Amino acid sequence: MNVALFGGTFDPVHSGHLSAARAALQGFALDLIYFVPASMPPHKQGRSVTAFHHRYAMVALACAGESRFLPSLLEAPEFDPGKPNYAITTVRKLIQQLSEKDRLYFLIGTDAFLDIHHWHEWKALLECCDFIIASRPGFPISEIAQVIPQELRGGPADGNSIPLLRTRLHLLTTVDADISSSAIRQLASEGQPIRGLVPAAVEEYVQKLGLFIHANQTS
Repeated sequence: MNVALFGGTFDPVHSGHLSAARAALQGFALDLIYFVPASMPPHKQGRSVTAFHHRYAMVALACAGESRFLPSLLEAPEFDPGKPNYAITTVRKLIQQLSEKDRLYFLIGTDAFLDIHHWHEWKALLECCDFIIASRPGFPISEIAQVIPQELRGGPADGNSIPLLRTRLHLLTTVDADISSSAIRQLASEGQPIRGLVPAAVEEYVQKLGLFIHANQTS
């Protein structure tokens, strides 16, 4: 199978996430995408993040109706309580669950990828699997190339992909969605509508539980 891991805070999961996932399904003939909400994102330690069970519930609702979208508990807090979720650890866990014949991709947005050199064991991560880097139309592959040290390169950029020594980076330029989770939280906190920015089931969940309105978002 062709499998992708799509990790993130998903606070909340929104239509932009789903657009990127659907574009990846089509562009890379994916059989399955694991949506993996992080229980403790390393880059957001010390910042307020909605409780994991709410974020996982919203991901599960967003994945309903698409057989190839799988809400995943790979980074659930009960497995490593109190520890930050490093992508390299999650990828290694998933590889152990897959067949040797399966091909694993890491689906990520351009902003996150351009910051990858700050990630834990990021060079090892780039050697574990191919990356699908979702971007807006017209985003240049040269910006991705600038992030990769020469010693990891397997050759020059070829169209919208960059060969590494063991894997390959693919630039997916068919995603045209300018949506942010922080903007959605702000709208919800002000009682403004978020229809169309998130799936209808996620909108209903946010409204019923009053998420993002109260100061204590971990209830």
